[in-house]
Amino acid sequence: MAKSVENYYNLTGPQKAAILMMSLTEEHVSKIMSLLEDEEIRELSVVMASLGSIPSETVEKLFLEFASSISGPSTMIGNYENTERLLLKTLPKDRVASIMEEIRGPAGRTMWDKLGNINEQVLANYLKNEYPQTVAVILSKIKPDHSARVLALLPESFAMDVIMRLLRMEAIQKDVLDGLEQTLRTEFMNNLARTTRQDSHELIAEMFNNMDRNAESRFMAALEERNRESAERIKSLMFTFEDLTRLDSLGIQVLLRNVDKEKLSIALKGASDVIKDLFFKNMSERAGKMMKEDMEALGPVRLRDVDDAQAVIVQAAKDLANNGEITISEGGSQDELIY
Repeated sequence: MAKSVENYYNLTGPQKAAILMMSLTEEHVSKIMSLLEDEEIRELSVVMASLGSIPSETVEKLFLEFASSISGPSTMIGNYENTERLLLKTLPKDRVASIMEEIRGPAGRTMWDKLGNINEQVLANYLKNEYPQTVAVILSKIKPDHSARVLALLPESFAMDVIMRLLRMEAIQKDVLDGLEQTLRTEFMNNLARTTRQDSHELIAEMFNNMDRNAESRFMAALEERNRESAERIKSLMFTFEDLTRLDSLGIQVLLRNVDKEKLSIALKGASDVIKDLFFKNMSERAGKMMKEDMEALGPVRLRDVDDAQAVIVQAAKDLANNGEITISEGGSQDELIY
């Protein structure tokens, strides 16, 4: 039976986190949970289930401590040493050592992130000797720009087999992923020093977006011969909000004059810092300040609303490009146009 939490000063870190979570609305809890790993969710859930009754004074002290810690004047420094020191307060030394060894290896939080930061030629040389289905799973798990470079380095017929398997790929069972991850860790990663699955057409569209024009044209032509319907769908997906980095300063300024500012504020809420900087540096100081104030005033925005707003901005950019009012470059060394 769960015991009552009586002494605030005896609370552990996980207990404080659990109390905070139980004090939030379901909407906020859902957002936070979506950012946690399965193991973290399980650990937090176990603590929440064992808390028992919590005095209101305890909750109040906890929120005061939380507010004070995030609003104080001191600067928080995130580095290996502080991370290791924090982990040692709650985890056994051998587990901390294993975690720190992981994150000091190739950059990345999970094994797939680490794999995505390995030189594309090295990765391609390893993958060309694997089954196409295995390669398709691996490329679906790493970043599209990196998988695109790897795909372009594979033998063409082999690469097309991989693409066809990506198109037909179903949800991957966890035990299959775990086995593949372990194999990569023991046979590949150790020789060098961890998913709502994305739609396969979107994945390949992003890969093609990050290829040079010759490689993209070659693969698209071959795909059209094998599966015209999939090829057309991929073509329709081959431009995203983040691809607006392909516009020059003049193009961004033209786009700014042709889009709804409220839509842009929502779209930028979910954009990368690179995209935000791209828009703000092409606004006047006053316009940029007003846009940032509008974004702050919006508060939390649903992901669906951000996606919808970004789609509107992207369509506006496509229309302007089709009308010849702006130029969308390839993003490489050549100056060819997408549209």
